[in-house]
Amino acid sequence: MTKVLLVGIDGSKCGERALEYAAEWAAASGHQLIVAHVIEWSPFTFNTPQENEERHQRREAELERAHQEIIDPVVDALRERRIMARGVIRHGHAAETLGLIAEEFGVHNIIIGKVGTSRIRAQLFGSVAISMVQVSPRPVTVVP
Repeated sequence: MTKVLLVGIDGSKCGERALEYAAEWAAASGHQLIVAHVIEWSPFTFNTPQENEERHQRREAELERAHQEIIDPVVDALRERRIMARGVIRHGHAAETLGLIAEEFGVHNIIIGKVGTSRIRAQLFGSVAISMVQVSPRPVTVVP
């Protein structure tokens, strides 16, 4: 049975290292690789019905754009390397959402970078890596 690895990418250099680590692991083991990008989003806003509809349309456009600009090129490159890969884009809190994706796809291990795109935010609120290790339903590999 093929195991599934999940790698979270965010456009950072550390995220790129996590992706390469995950790709090498998947290539060597024959595991499937799911590449995920989480668009930070909070459901806790108070809008009018019209604002909610506009927000929904913006979210859908964000998902499509993220697939075209972030996920699809990465998945295509992995497939060229003969790695079984698929991409997933979701809105939400990064650590929680990666955990949900892991459960949804029966992931064996989650791979993430140690430092993401916002070092100041991480210093103030904690990093995704720290949160992921604390809340993950699966083992987590943190790539420096």
